[in-house]
Amino acid sequence: MRLTILGGCGVWPGAGQACSGYLVEHDGFTLLVDPGYATVPRLLERITADQVDAVFISHGHPDHCADLNPLLRARALREDPPAPLPVYSLPAALDAVLALDRPGMLTDAYALREFTAGDRLDIGPFHAQTRLLPHSAPNAGIRLTADERVLAYTGDTGPSPEVVNLARGADLLLAEATYVDRVPEDSRRHLSSARQAARHAREADARHLLLTHLQPGTDVAAARAAAGAEYDGEIGIAASGLVVDLS
Repeated sequence: MRLTILGGCGVWPGAGQACSGYLVEHDGFTLLVDPGYATVPRLLERITADQVDAVFISHGHPDHCADLNPLLRARALREDPPAPLPVYSLPAALDAVLALDRPGMLTDAYALREFTAGDRLDIGPFHAQTRLLPHSAPNAGIRLTADERVLAYTGDTGPSPEVVNLARGADLLLAEATYVDRVPEDSRRHLSSARQAARHAREADARHLLLTHLQPGTDVAAARAAAGAEYDGEIGIAASGLVVDLS
C-alpha cells in the first residue's frame, strides 16, 4: 500500500499548496481520498484523470471535496469519457459540489455510492471500515486494510475515543491537526491539535503518525514538537509530494 500526499492544508490552500488530498494505491488500484481545493492539478502531475479508480470523501466541507468538480469535468468533457467513477460519501454530503454545473452535465461521469458512517465497504482491493467522528458536519473516518497493512484517516474530528478505535494498531494514522496545541473554545468539539492527534496515535499503538490539515501559517516544527511530547513513534507532516510506502 502506498500513500501519496497531494495536499495537506486545512481550511484553505496556502500559496503554492493544496488542501486535503491523498492517493492510496495498492495492487494497481488508485483510490483518491478527499479531493480538496487545488488537489486536482497535483493529481494530474502524477496520473491522468481516468486513472483514478474510485473516490472516498470524508465529509462535505469544500477543503475536502471541492476538486471533485474539476476531476469529473476532466473525465466527462472529452471525446472518449471513461466509465462512471465510483464516489463514496455520506448522504447529501456532495449535494453542493455536484450542483456546481448545469443539471445533467456530469451525471454520466460518476456513480454515487452513499454509505452510513459505521458501514464496511470493499473498494477495489481495500477493505474499509468507516466510523462517525465528531465534526461540525457529519464526518466519516476510514480504516483501509490491504494485505495486512492498515492506513487510518480521520477526516476532520474533535477528540474522541472513536479515533483510537479507528487507528488501533494501524501502520499509519493520517490525522487532522489544524492547531499546534490549543484549540479555540468554539472548535474544541470539532477539530484537533497536533498534541491531541499524537495522544490518539499513542493510545491506538499506531506505528507512524502523519499530521495533516495544518492551517496555513502553522509553525510545522512546533506542531511536530507538540506531537512528540505525547507520542514516541515516527511523526511526519503531510506535505504535497510526500510518498509513504506501507508495504
